[in-house]
Amino acid sequence: MNSTKKIGIWMDYSKAHIMELSERPHEIAIIESKFETKLHSKEKGKGEKYLYFLANQCKEDYFNEIANIILNYKKVLLFGPTNAKAELFNMLSEDQRFFKIKTYLKESGRLTLNQRNRFIRQHFTSPVYK
Repeated sequence: MNSTKKIGIWMDYSKAHIMELSERPHEIAIIESKFETKLHSKEKGKGEKYLYFLANQCKEDYFNEIANIILNYKKVLLFGPTNAKAELFNMLSEDQRFFKIKTYLKESGRLTLNQRNRFIRQHFTSPVYK
């Protein structure tokens, strides 16, 4: 991947759709949280403390997968309907490997592939963000 490219990441707590800035809509990756899978594969009745630990561990793994992709880019737009983007942003802000990567946060609802592509293109072509 070329480090001068820009990406947009539409995300919530369960899934992240990663798209490079382009004219044609296409996703380069979809990353899914493993929480639901692990929750259903574990024994029932483990307790609230265990579920809390499992949720935090899965969220950390999910955010780390996304962060590893972000390292290859200079500009990143995080958008989506939940606070997951802000939590990821806070995690990235504490890691010095991400200090030179320009990261933007924007609120959006659920979007189709074409809408996500248009959202990313409008963001990065706007004079405010150049």
